[in-house]
Parts: sequence; C-alpha cells; structure tokens
Amino acid sequence: MKLLWLWMCLGLLCLAAVVRSHEEEDNDIEYEAQVEDFEEKPTETSDPEDNSQSFQVTYKTPVPTGEVNFAETFDDGSLDGWKISKTMKDDTADEIAKYDGKWEVEPLKENTLPGDKGLVLKSRAKHHAIAAMLQEPFVFEEKPLVVQYEVNFQDGIDCGGAYMKLLSATDDLDLENFYDRTPYTIMFGPDKCGEDYKLHFIFRHKNPQNGDYEEKQAKRADVDLKKIYSDKKTHLYTLVLNPDNSFEIFIDQTSVSKGNLLEDFIPPVNPAKEVDDPNDSKPDDWDEHPKIPNPEETKPDDWDEDAPTKIEDPNAVKPEGWLDDEPEYMSDPNSEKPEDWDEEMDGEWEAPQVPNPACETAPGCGTWKLPLIDNPNYKGNAVGLELWSMTSDIYFDNFIICSEKEVADRWAADSWGLKKLVASANEPSVLSQLKTAAEERPWLWIVYILTVGLPLGLVVFFCFPKKTDELAATYKKTDARQKDVKEAEEKEEEEEQEQEEKIRLERRVKEELAASAKEEEEEDEDEEEEEEDEESGAVGEGSHEEEEDEEGNKTNESVSEDEMKDADEGTGDGPKQPVRKRRVRKE
Repeated sequence: MKLLWLWMCLGLLCLAAVVRSHEEEDNDIEYEAQVEDFEEKPTETSDPEDNSQSFQVTYKTPVPTGEVNFAETFDDGSLDGWKISKTMKDDTADEIAKYDGKWEVEPLKENTLPGDKGLVLKSRAKHHAIAAMLQEPFVFEEKPLVVQYEVNFQDGIDCGGAYMKLLSATDDLDLENFYDRTPYTIMFGPDKCGEDYKLHFIFRHKNPQNGDYEEKQAKRADVDLKKIYSDKKTHLYTLVLNPDNSFEIFIDQTSVSKGNLLEDFIPPVNPAKEVDDPNDSKPDDWDEHPKIPNPEETKPDDWDEDAPTKIEDPNAVKPEGWLDDEPEYMSDPNSEKPEDWDEEMDGEWEAPQVPNPACETAPGCGTWKLPLIDNPNYKGNAVGLELWSMTSDIYFDNFIICSEKEVADRWAADSWGLKKLVASANEPSVLSQLKTAAEERPWLWIVYILTVGLPLGLVVFFCFPKKTDELAATYKKTDARQKDVKEAEEKEEEEEQEQEEKIRLERRVKEELAASAKEEEEEDEDEEEEEEDEESGAVGEGSHEEEEDEEGNKTNESVSEDEMKDADEGTGDGPKQPVRKRRVRKE
C-alpha cells in the first residue's frame, strides 16, 4: 500500500514539474495595454494562418521617458542613421570575407503587433555588419550604464550570434568599414554554436603596465539558455554596469548573473594572488575618478557645442503626391465600443488605430519634414552588430542605451511587454503543451500514463474491494461463524481425538507390558523350583516338564510379539517400550 502511494506522489510531482516548466515562461508583470475582442484581418505583410489572434493590442511606438544616449525602434520602416558595412574581413577566404549579408526592416513572423517592426538579419552563412552613432556620447564615470535590446530567433538558431557591440570612440572610426577588428568597449548578447549556448558579456581592458588591450569574458550565467534560444519568442536582454564596478545581467527582466568587473571575469582584471593590504589606508588626496579630462587637450576651433547628432538634409525635396492633411494612422471604422466598457473605471474609449488606407498609394501622409542625415561634425560612440550566422531571420528591436534602469524598464513595458502579452495570449492549452513536450521527449508518455493510471487504480482498489472482504464484514456484523472458522475448529477437534486415542493406547500397552513382566517373574520362580526338582526328580518327569516349558515359552513369545505389534500400531511415533523376552534353558 505504501508503494502505491509513493508511485502516485511521484507521478503527480512529475506532472507538476512539466506544467510548471511551461508556466514559468509567464512572469507576473503588468503592462498597460488596451485589449479588445476582434477578428483580425490579414494584412499584406502577414500570414493569416500564422498570425490569427482572438484579440488586438493597440501598439504605439515607444518614446523614452528620460535622458537616453541611444534609442531605436525601426518602426518607420527605414534604416536612417544606420550604416551597412561594405568592407572585407582580414585573414579569410575571398569568397566569404566580404560583409555582404542582407538586412531588412520588417514585422515579426508570429505574434505580430500592428505597426511594430524590427531589424532582421536575412542571409545565411554570410558576414553581416551594421552600425549607428550614439545620439549622445556616454562617459562612464558617475552614472550607471544600461544597455538593452530585444532578440527573436524566429527560425531557431543553429550556429551564430545575436550580440551587439558598443564601439569605442576613436578618431578613425568609420562605420562603413566596421568589421570584426574594429575597437569596441563592450560586447553583450546571445551566441550559440552546436550545443554551446552562451550569453556574452565581454569588455576590453587596457593593461596599465604595457598599454595592451585584453578581452575579459564574464563567467557563464546560471540559466537554461537552450530553452530561451529555441522557443522562437522575443526575449529582452539587459546589461547594467555601476560605477562601483558591479554588474548585473537580466533576461526578460529577471536577473541571471551578477558580479564584479575586477573579479568575476576570465581572466580576472585583478589576479587572485593579489589581496587587499589590511594595513593600507586611503590617502587624503585620493581621487575616486578613474579618468579625468586631459588638461593638455584643447577644444578644436570648429567644435560646436550646440550641434545636434543629426541635421535636416538640405538637399531633400518633398515627394509629389504627399498627403499633408492625411494622418498616417486613423481610428478603425469597424471597431465598436465593448458592452462592458466602464468610462469611470476604464477612461474614455478610443478606437484602435489602423494604417490609413489613403496612405497606401501615396508617397506619405502627415506634415512633411526634411529627413535627418548624420551630422558630419558629430564625434562620439557607436553601437553596432557584427555577426556571422548559419540561421536567417534573426530579429532585433528596441535598442536603448541610457543611465537609468527605470527608463529602460518603461521603454520595455511599452514595447517588449506588449509582444509578451500577445505571445502569452496565443499560447496553446496545457494539453497541447504536454503533447508538444512529449513529442520532444517521448519518455514523458510513461510519466503521463503512470500519473493517470495510478489514481484510477487506487480508486478501484479502495472503492471496489473483493467479495471475500464484503462477506467477512457481513459475518462480523451477524456474529455468525464463518466457513473457514468452522473448518479450523473441526480440524482442531480431530487432532484432540487422535491425541486422546494415542494416550489410551499407550496406557493399554504399558499395562500389558507390566502384566507380562509380572508373569515372567513368576515363571522364573517356577523355573528355579523345577531346577531343584530336576536334580532329584526322574528323567521322564523332566522331559514332560521340558515340553510344558517349551509350550509356555511359545505362548509367551506369541503374546509378547502381538503386544509389541499392537503397541507399535497404536503409539505411532510414541516412545518405544522395552520388552523383556523369556529365557529358555535347554538341557
């Protein structure tokens, strides 16, 4: 019985583990979104079979809520501000050395948001490189550095990376010649080849003694990266660096790794053999700033403090047919206010926005503005993607670099949070998830069978007992003797009778043996008397007595043999009684 309960508990725990593994994907994060029941209509850029949804999320291009150094959504459908590299990779065969991988701006294949687009790596087995200047240069001194962006391996990942690089500010930085040896400060993001799943965080450190730069690789994150890289969902990667040299890495706003820049890297910045001197004290003139402005440097004569990152293109001309009075998006005329909408609780209802059909045939809608181009006078850092991949359709979106994590979190809530909301709503049922898990791991079918079969077996065992048990319960209620009890009593009575019979036989044999022994004593006395008489008696009488003695001996012998036989048959395994035989003397 204990074994049955043990198996049942084991099966339930296995089932709970399988269900829990799927539920862990859904964090309890609330996002502001308007959700309404509707039948989504297929668009020209989406497949109705893949993107069918039972609801719609109103998406608006996120806008940073604080100061940022870089922010990019790609929702305008263009690569304005980005430079695609056209250089060649060193020390590589000519047929694969060129950075000729293609980039496109397009929506997600699955769980799409109307109006949301991202940067997509389109080529397989090619080198890709693209970069953009930061809108504001970042100086890592007193404020944290926050780097965040989204990645979706839409077709899975065989071998390739999806990491980004924060390029170093150098005088010879040329984004059109961006390649693998372009100096960078930080490299961060996912990478995978074969069964080796990595989440890179690498920074280049300058050796203070010889001036050489070394790459420092953070220790592996304690998280199941295989599941994250293979579920074909959009995931959010965040890196936070603090002025005290501590760092923390987040995936989907969940911390997966943290440590210190000086200790938790391979190789460490400070070797393990070095320890703090307990007798040392901070000098009075100690300066906490690792870097200070170079006092020998002077500002160039052509430096403009007020120059923006981008300026309007003076050569641009408004296209003919531009609809200035038509908005790019308009209220959906087919949308209706839900019956359960409460304006006091939910606010004023607004119809979801859809693309204006009048803008589909026109060059554009709304107030026309001069497009922005890179400011030739701007100098600073850059962010870039330099990748090689054997898998295409890797999706990147919503890059942001700032100094406050709250700004990055709000940015994520208005972008990645809505993607997660749509993906969660389109999740298959628990049964479908269990079936999918069993298809990937066939041994789970055994767990399912045991989990379902054991409770059923226990129900049958306890609720439908055998008839003998019911009969036994009936006898207990009526106080009547059961059949097996009667048989035991009868058998016991027979054994008692047999025992009594044995005792009687033994007693009888003992009495007969005692009587026989007494007769033998008397006969011995008679023999002694006869011997005396024989000495004085006649020969004839002696012969006559001898015949009588022989007859008596035969009689006694026959009686003794009969008694011994009866004793053996009556006593069975009882103790054997010694029998004294009569001695016959022959003269």
